[in-house]
Amino acid sequence: MAKTAFIGLGVMGYPMAGHLVSKGHAVTVYNRTAEKAAVWVAQYKGAAAPTPREAAIGKEFVFACVGNDDDLRQVALGPDGAFAGMDEGAIFVDHTTASADIARELHAAAARRGIGFIDAPVSGGQAGAESGLLTVMCGGDAAVYARAELVIAAYARACRLMGATGAGQLTKMVNQICIAGLVQGLAEGIHFAKAAGLDVNAVIETISKGAAQSWQMENRYKTMDVGKFDFGFAVDWMRKDLSICLAEARRNGAQLPVAALVDQFYAEVQKLGGGRWDTSSLLARLK
Repeated sequence: MAKTAFIGLGVMGYPMAGHLVSKGHAVTVYNRTAEKAAVWVAQYKGAAAPTPREAAIGKEFVFACVGNDDDLRQVALGPDGAFAGMDEGAIFVDHTTASADIARELHAAAARRGIGFIDAPVSGGQAGAESGLLTVMCGGDAAVYARAELVIAAYARACRLMGATGAGQLTKMVNQICIAGLVQGLAEGIHFAKAAGLDVNAVIETISKGAAQSWQMENRYKTMDVGKFDFGFAVDWMRKDLSICLAEARRNGAQLPVAALVDQFYAEVQKLGGGRWDTSSLLARLK
């Protein structure tokens, strides 16, 4: 059992930190909104700290799941950042979906302090975080990963080292690129079925047994059919992720015409007031 800290108690981090406690790890949390940290402590009986640095003092592993690159810099670097409180040999595991650049930047900063660093974005959404069944894509040094994997198992169904630092973030980009195309195809299929006068439930139940099957189809078609988009990963977050994908593609020369188009479709959903709707709301712009 490890001494750990968890930074960021959003819809993902809150239950992930809870799973660490349930598996017997000692957990100290930090959250920008202290009230939420207090609620977490009351529920899970861990501890809270007023800064990332204080949360990290004496910990073997420090986990973070925050919003973006700038948020990561704020919680990791500087006099109140987690790195300032970590001992040599401790490991920082970043579960934020962020750029490969920030992963490499933080890895270098950690190395100067003798700290291990793993970029470890996750897939599975809020439901996966709550059930402890996330997929974790990691980048970093193999020896550091081997130590961290044992603790990450508290909330992971699958965890794999994808390569050197940044490879976890690059793999998460592939994940989001694939999802964007799948959701747009599903939205168009449901839209077409309605226009053709078909029974959407009957259609999806039939074609989901064949080559068209996907996680998105199985888990989102019913709420899409009735126009409910308040479940799952938000459009605002998906646009953030796709912006990272498109920026990386400009650097490495990959062509992402569908991802770029779907990103613009999500911009239309935002204009409809759907920034906090889940990503299946692509259907809303077709009505």
